[in-house]
Amino acid sequence: MSASKFYITTAMDYPNSSPHIGHAYEKIIADAMARFKRCDGQEVRFVTGTDEYGLKILQTATQAGCSPADLVAENSSKFRHMNDELNISYDCFLRTTDPRHHETASVLWRRLGDKGDIYKSLYEGWYSVRDEMYFSNDETALDSDGIRRSVVSQSEVQWIEEESYFFRLSRYQDRLLQHYETNPNFICPEARRNEVIKFVQGGLMDLSVSRSKFHWGIPVPDDPSHVLYVWLDALASYLTGVELLNADAGGLADFWPANLHVIGKDITRFHAVYWPAFLMSAGLPVPKQIFAHGFILSDGAKMSKSLGNVIDPMDLASTYGIDQTRFFFLREISSGNDGNYSDEAMIGKINSDLANDLGNLVQRALSMIARNCGGILPVPDQFTPEDCSLLDQADLLLDLSRTAYDAFAIHKSLEGIWSVILATNKYFTAEAPWVLSKTDLQRMKTVLYVTSEVIRKIALLLQPVMPSSSSKILDLLGQDETSRQFSHFRHMIEGGITLPAPVPVFPRHG
Repeated sequence: MSASKFYITTAMDYPNSSPHIGHAYEKIIADAMARFKRCDGQEVRFVTGTDEYGLKILQTATQAGCSPADLVAENSSKFRHMNDELNISYDCFLRTTDPRHHETASVLWRRLGDKGDIYKSLYEGWYSVRDEMYFSNDETALDSDGIRRSVVSQSEVQWIEEESYFFRLSRYQDRLLQHYETNPNFICPEARRNEVIKFVQGGLMDLSVSRSKFHWGIPVPDDPSHVLYVWLDALASYLTGVELLNADAGGLADFWPANLHVIGKDITRFHAVYWPAFLMSAGLPVPKQIFAHGFILSDGAKMSKSLGNVIDPMDLASTYGIDQTRFFFLREISSGNDGNYSDEAMIGKINSDLANDLGNLVQRALSMIARNCGGILPVPDQFTPEDCSLLDQADLLLDLSRTAYDAFAIHKSLEGIWSVILATNKYFTAEAPWVLSKTDLQRMKTVLYVTSEVIRKIALLLQPVMPSSSSKILDLLGQDETSRQFSHFRHMIEGGITLPAPVPVFPRHG
């Protein structure tokens, strides 16, 4: 039986500047999801990349005295480097300047036109260059300095008038609302779903989908005086990621529809309103789910260059470790909510959860095996009720984690895992195998076996969150690559195997 397919994407990052911790957080979430599905036997396609067109890119390049092509080439490489440094297991890093993406976007445009959903008119209205987004009059207001801003994002807006092609978004209002009702989990979390429904119920206006006053973009088919609206172009990248509309598409098209788009909550409207409407018009299946994560705050404040509190994810990774950085954000931030970062919180979590709770448990158990059992994993004797109770708790973790990941609540999976880690530490202390080494060698061996088995299960489930550290633990337990899928979760570890010499996995900080 062939593995089921799972297609996951992140939003395409906008490379008009260097990556920050918000970009990294999104990739870490998506990577944990992708790795979990792979460990659970699914065939995964994970696509990320950079969205490289639009007025904001052109303005940034002009200010920097370089071409937009040079700007995006330099900055896109920084985003790719960030992904690689954070051990993000993407299958495709897509740049929207790629000719294959031009082909996809052009085919999508023609499909919208063939449906009668594209027409030319004059656009007059408010536009945010920062957001690359149109706003109605009642979505803007003057601030205390007399600057008109979006009430949604607080970005400055400007009044523009230009010839534009429009997409008949208004045609899809009822169909979208029906889709939300029929598929209540299409948008997660519920707060974002409610926002989208309220917006669509308020009435949809047709959407301007081209620009004619600048030309850094994909030309509109048959009318190169216009370029595609950057968000139509960017959203089409999810189709490019599986070559769905390319003339010489390979064997990736059966990954569509996407199982999951992981995005920031500030771009939910594009993904949950415009994107499904485009796909409905083009006669293509709508993605199964959209998860909108929250923002990362720095010591409780929103990050900004003016405040000087922007966090570089590469600094965190080099200071604290890649796995430690990944763990902190997945452990500390609840599904879909904003989260807070501080150095004190990071150091505290590393030392308490990783160095003390897990690292110390691994080191104590494996050191005793090396010292008292000649480095050979013991063969257990009869299990006591205490042994069985702990093993049963560990057995429950796989189903708990599946439920948590399906609900985007990775922190819930980690909470469950840590409850078992704490229970194992308590068990290990109560059984006192260092005392048993002098009084009951066979019982000592059983305690060490049970502890090792629970550690194995924990390490298996931590692979999506901390892939390198989990791999080290599994190496120390003598587990080869073929035994690291979740299909081996309930196969008890084999006693009698020779283990490598134990080494510390999680150093303390501060």
